[in-house]
Amino acid sequence: MTEPRNGSGTDRRRFLKGAALAGAAPAIAATTSVTQAQVAAPRHIPSALPPNAHQIAAETHAPGPIENRIGGKPGSDFMVDVLKTLDIKYTPSNCASSFRALHESIINYGENKAPEYLSCMHEESGVGMAHGYFKITGKPLMTMVHGTVGLQHATMGIYNAWCDRVPVIIIGGNDLDAAARPPGVPTFHAAQDINTIVRDYTKWDDMPTSLQAFAQSMVRGYKIAMTPPYGPVAISLDAGLQQEPIGAHNSGLYIPKFTMPSPPSGEMGAVKDAAKMLLAAENPVIVADRAARTPNGIRLLVELAELLQAQVVDQGGRMNFPNTHYLARGAAVAAQADVILGLELSDFWAVVNSYTDNGEHGIGYNSAKAKAGVKLISISSVELLTKANYQDFQRFQSVDISMPADAEATLPALIEAVKSQMTSERRAQNDQRAEKAKKAFADIRARETAAAAVAWDASPISTARLCMELYNQIKDEDWSLVASEGNVSNWPNRLWKMEKHHHWLGRSGGYGVGYGAPASVGAALANRDLGRFSVSIQSDGDLMFAPGVLWTAAKHKIPLLSVMHNNRAWHQEVMHVQRMASFRNRPSNYGNDAGPIGTMIQNPDIEYHKLAESMGWWAKGPIKDPAQLGPAIKEAMAVVKSGQPALLNVWTQPR
Repeated sequence: MTEPRNGSGTDRRRFLKGAALAGAAPAIAATTSVTQAQVAAPRHIPSALPPNAHQIAAETHAPGPIENRIGGKPGSDFMVDVLKTLDIKYTPSNCASSFRALHESIINYGENKAPEYLSCMHEESGVGMAHGYFKITGKPLMTMVHGTVGLQHATMGIYNAWCDRVPVIIIGGNDLDAAARPPGVPTFHAAQDINTIVRDYTKWDDMPTSLQAFAQSMVRGYKIAMTPPYGPVAISLDAGLQQEPIGAHNSGLYIPKFTMPSPPSGEMGAVKDAAKMLLAAENPVIVADRAARTPNGIRLLVELAELLQAQVVDQGGRMNFPNTHYLARGAAVAAQADVILGLELSDFWAVVNSYTDNGEHGIGYNSAKAKAGVKLISISSVELLTKANYQDFQRFQSVDISMPADAEATLPALIEAVKSQMTSERRAQNDQRAEKAKKAFADIRARETAAAAVAWDASPISTARLCMELYNQIKDEDWSLVASEGNVSNWPNRLWKMEKHHHWLGRSGGYGVGYGAPASVGAALANRDLGRFSVSIQSDGDLMFAPGVLWTAAKHKIPLLSVMHNNRAWHQEVMHVQRMASFRNRPSNYGNDAGPIGTMIQNPDIEYHKLAESMGWWAKGPIKDPAQLGPAIKEAMAVVKSGQPALLNVWTQPR
């Protein structure tokens, strides 16, 4: 900018000189010639701190050797060397003093590549992004958190990852040496053992006290996280270990070689017994939750189902089975099965039992919904890792054959066992079973389509129309539904053509509200690198837990189409309060909103499109007229294809 040189304004140099003469004489006496040169030639320094020697040298004369004031290579540089061998591509994190040395080494020594630091507004968002990223790529990310308080913020995201069997590597900065801790805030945020906060819902944790121990801990932790059942691991990292130079006591440092572990598969005797039981069944049913770890897992499950002509219930923990396949079914078919094969089920009890919450028999009562004498086969890696305190393992269910093993890894052996035991008589039955299954499937699809047309022109917009208008726009893209939070009556799984591994990623695992937005951004980051189109059906209450992740998406140019399921409520809780009031035969205290007090997100209504715009997104809304929805989606898609995130604020029916 040109500075004024006439009487119409104050010359900046004269102002600085006048201010100095008026009250800053001691400061003038202390300034160096370099500082005087800076005043004479003002420049922009992107920092609140005075320039360091490196900056001054770069801006005033040809740079020469810069003295390393710590007296050697810092320990955090070696830590970056370790991280690079593990091919960790990103580290979404909220910055903090307790890991400042590792942060600096990542961006300067490591040139901010593998891992690349991604700026997050909240620790839970960093974990959620890593969660979503893994479900696209099959590769874990690392997130860094600050001592006790940062780990406390991250806990819900870590619990979701634990329940969802997703590997996330959490580095928790800590000041271990009480005699050397900085006073004040760093001491408040330190602890002897920060990992105790998350120990009940991580696979493993460690606190390395040397650089060599860190190298071994990182490689070991990565290996443990990536051995089925997958799960998060936590490493407490001392700030002093990061900051101190590598001394003679660290001579001979090396980085252990990482070898990807082979997943555990089922014992062959049990596999053959399972094949025999399935072949003898009149109506075998396969129920899968988190069975397909890879695209090949889907292919294997299709092969097994077709060999047996067994109906398949995909519970949706992952994309296990194409919903366009004639053997795909809803949960109700399990009630007529004489043999049920459960693959990585988080709740086998609920497959064969019902829980009714009607208030007539206390809180609720149980009843069997499977046929008497049904045979149950379980293949699940979860049996290899169960802890006591948190009850994510659900109710106990007795089974006839139990294989503590990874389901996908076991499927090839099970397929071969079925083939080897298949009789000509059993093979001849398959054509009949297939024709019957194809007719039933066509009838189901026709009923679903008819149900979706109900209230098609309603305003607020029906969830069926929201989902189908969205699908009609994206169906010709290589699309990925990166999250679907809130209840939209499962319309995408019922009517979209879901056939590929990345079409559906499952939900949070621990049902922790606040998962959808960061997981969407993390999965969209992975899809960006793979050239896919990412879309999220984003619920209103979920977004407001940590909306700062919108800024992260804009900052790092992560293209994502986020379509709001804005029903202006925590609708699940609306129904819970209504149910309690009904049980007790009294009103549920409706306020000036459309539901019980404490359950509605209204008055004032949140303008999600303006919230997104304030953080750098293209956004539009509120959209209340269903006729405007299709054109708005098309407009937003063009923005996303240009490389930006876009949000549509759509007013919807409750579910």
